[in-house]
Amino acid sequence: MISKALERRDKLREALIEAAERRIAAGGLVSLKTRDLARDISIANGAVYNLVEDVDELILRVGSRTLARLDAALTTAEGDGLASPRETLVRIAVAYCDFAAENLELWRALFEHRMAPGKPVPEWAIDEQMNLFRHIYHPLATLFPERSQGELGVTARSLFSAVHGMVLLGLEQKLIAVPVGALREEIAAIVRAMVDGLVEKAG
Repeated sequence: MISKALERRDKLREALIEAAERRIAAGGLVSLKTRDLARDISIANGAVYNLVEDVDELILRVGSRTLARLDAALTTAEGDGLASPRETLVRIAVAYCDFAAENLELWRALFEHRMAPGKPVPEWAIDEQMNLFRHIYHPLATLFPERSQGELGVTARSLFSAVHGMVLLGLEQKLIAVPVGALREEIAAIVRAMVDGLVEKAG
């Protein structure tokens, strides 16, 4: 039976992660300060480290929530499974763009965060990140059944890198920013062209 003290700690830990998520969503990683978070959930500043090991863990926990929502968005984009593998890849690429645009700072935090020097990323966090590649891997496996898992993995990462780079540059809030509608169209066109090129090369 869970003690009341442990139950209270779990609730405070969840409140801390939610507070960190709100702070990052509003102002990015630079806005994350433990004193602000402590004030947000009405605890002493030092008590933050009774709930998480350090700021790295806190950011990773927020990232875990972001990845879960991204996973759900990509699953929805896949639809009922009746679309062709090519169009499924287009759908998830566009959904990735939409998610990034709608959750810009939380999405950026996934890639901007760096662990403290000498501290590795925990296995659970790596597993969550890699799990998302199944959305790309499965349609590619249908398109290219003769390829090995390793070869499909390289193709999946290459396709993701191309789409991620377009989204990253397209949403950059400077002179090179691209309207989201136009960016979606460009991403769809590029993914179709890449898949067609891969199919032609394989044939």
